[in-house]
Amino acid sequence: MEFDNYKGKKFCNNTSFFVDDNLTVEKPLQITINNQTFSITMRTPGHDEDLVRGLLYTEDIYRGEENLPIQFTDNIEKNTSNANVVINEALLGLGYKNSRNLLSISSCGICGQKELADTSQYTSITDIKEDVLDIKTFYKMVDVMRKRQPTFHQSGGSHAAAVFSEDNILLCAREDIGRHNAVDKVIGFLINNKKIKKAKCIIVSGRISYEIVSKIFAAKIPILGAVSAPSTLSVDFAKELGVTLLGFCRENKATCYSHPQRIKN
Repeated sequence: MEFDNYKGKKFCNNTSFFVDDNLTVEKPLQITINNQTFSITMRTPGHDEDLVRGLLYTEDIYRGEENLPIQFTDNIEKNTSNANVVINEALLGLGYKNSRNLLSISSCGICGQKELADTSQYTSITDIKEDVLDIKTFYKMVDVMRKRQPTFHQSGGSHAAAVFSEDNILLCAREDIGRHNAVDKVIGFLINNKKIKKAKCIIVSGRISYEIVSKIFAAKIPILGAVSAPSTLSVDFAKELGVTLLGFCRENKATCYSHPQRIKN
């Protein structure tokens, strides 16, 4: 992960003073598929291979389990990077065929989409996984995620996602300036390391949007928690898709908004 030092002027009550602050780096990554531009995402550099792999999976570009050849190049003059992915065209999913060639902003990966996904085509996770999680264990998971945020502790400007196994063991934790990027990085790691089926619970910093729920559902992770609030649409989707959604997960507190049968106290 990356952060950089910037000077600033801090106002406090009736006084002001200059400070040196660590700020989270945000840079563009252009993703091309078979040398054709697909998307530009604003992200925090680091674990870019996981980010690209996770994005391709959650956007239904490529859902295969094989590792993909990804070539990274940097344009120092423009301060940009490019990731070219080679995928057999016969294996490209509907997400590519409906490609929107969007500018994916770090705080809102849904920007540029014309319509939300139709949930009627999906199978509810309640038909697949009915894992139960003790609330005290869940509180400990939240604490584990907090301790795995070195960039946030340095800059205060990044988000995190942490995923845990059926045995409540941390599988992966990632940071990024964008919430959805952090989630994509975690899911990409799970896919690349053949651990996607072991995932039971994922916890994210910040709030929960519709897109976060859709990504969790794509990975078939049954339990989703967030430090901050969910949106109304995210709760509606979680209810319909069978995802157990918990918000305001901090200080040994949490509010469950959908499928509480997976949580016990």
